[in-house]
Amino acid sequence: MHPIVETPAGVVRGRRDAAGERYRAIPYAAAPTGAGRFGPPVPHPGWSGVRDGTRPSPTAPQPVRNFGRLDLAPYFGPGWVRGDEYLTVDVHTPAADAGRRPVVVFVHGGGFVTGSGRAALYDGRAFARDGVVLVTLNYRLGVPGFLHLDGAPANRGLLDVLAALGWVRDTVAAFGGDPANVTLVGQSAGATIVGALLATREAKGLFRRAIVQSGSGTGAFTPEQARRVTAAAAAALDVEPTVSAFGAVPDERFVDVLPALSGLDLRTGTATDPLVGLSPFSLVLDTQPADALADGPAADVDLVIGTNREEGHLYLVPQGRFETSTDADVAALAARVGADAPAPEGSTPGERRSAVLGRALFGAGTARMTDAHARISGGRTYAYSFGHRSGALGGRLGATHTVELPFVFDVADEPWLHGDTGLLGPGPAPAGLAARMHGAWVAFARTGDPGWPPYAPGRPVTETF
Repeated sequence: MHPIVETPAGVVRGRRDAAGERYRAIPYAAAPTGAGRFGPPVPHPGWSGVRDGTRPSPTAPQPVRNFGRLDLAPYFGPGWVRGDEYLTVDVHTPAADAGRRPVVVFVHGGGFVTGSGRAALYDGRAFARDGVVLVTLNYRLGVPGFLHLDGAPANRGLLDVLAALGWVRDTVAAFGGDPANVTLVGQSAGATIVGALLATREAKGLFRRAIVQSGSGTGAFTPEQARRVTAAAAAALDVEPTVSAFGAVPDERFVDVLPALSGLDLRTGTATDPLVGLSPFSLVLDTQPADALADGPAADVDLVIGTNREEGHLYLVPQGRFETSTDADVAALAARVGADAPAPEGSTPGERRSAVLGRALFGAGTARMTDAHARISGGRTYAYSFGHRSGALGGRLGATHTVELPFVFDVADEPWLHGDTGLLGPGPAPAGLAARMHGAWVAFARTGDPGWPPYAPGRPVTETF
């Protein structure tokens, strides 16, 4: 069955299945090409005839990411699928009718350099089954998305997400969604973008609720740090750090240059590297989002926010560095991030190193944003902690970064997530956990109440999964 929907930009044909209807590769902005890759997103001119929405779109230019023995293909998706028109959304809806259902807009992670909305983990069937319209999106990554260039708007990937939210406001009713009941959800880099949008004036009125999964309210680079990345990129590409010079460079070279940008020392006299060298790109802001929530819609937005208990394991276990970690490794990392190394009785160096990584990348910034939002929102903040330990890689992967996603999307029983190198390990997913977590996300999207008491600075309630 091929349902047809008329949108402001043109007519699109989708596909109907047992879970509802799916419409793919709908552009929310014009294709970014040439120097336009370094400009703001431009409205799409629309199309004539019926657009085929049954096949996925291209993806943003990006490198292949390797996480050792762990299979993260369901998270990163197909990698770079070439084509200019990748600023698109996919919509999974119970029905494209006048239903006015709650809408969830999901922003993928991937360290600001990889990922796409078409990754297998972001399957929208469970949301559609439960009466929610799911919108996933692509945004510019890497050099086009986040390199800081004089004369170019900063944080172009974030501007893309803003443009997609504008598309949702203007168009989602045609797909059975309620533009007045939008929940913006992000994970990892996507969660950091969502957190920044909470502090962005232009985002006011575009979403009613937000969910921040393993992001950071203090994950932005300072302009000084960003200039170091720009200088290194210009040197590696042998071009001037200008929009015109970078606009003439093909996307292939932007992808190829990324290894030359890895490991840059971004510590300054006033800031540590919030990504601990794991990515040369982040948002670039004068003030961290957790300290600027009053500038955006945060006070009027309901927020679910949390982290996983062993976030740092993802960056040590699959690469074989967890067991080989030493006290010297822990001390060096703690000095790099400007934090004390935890030393619980009986813990191994690998556990302590993971704890330092997890807190530096996600935990500290999440705690700061949780407190900041609770102070200004009047009981609209809900905190969580995810503790289910994956049995992958001999049982060592644990409650690491990304492992909550199969439960949020209620796909934890899919065979491609299992096996010793699969994200969830060889054993079955725990009975009821996906239903509970996915159900909380759906309830929050519907009503603003995920099912547990709100967090307050004097009453730090945290739901555990």
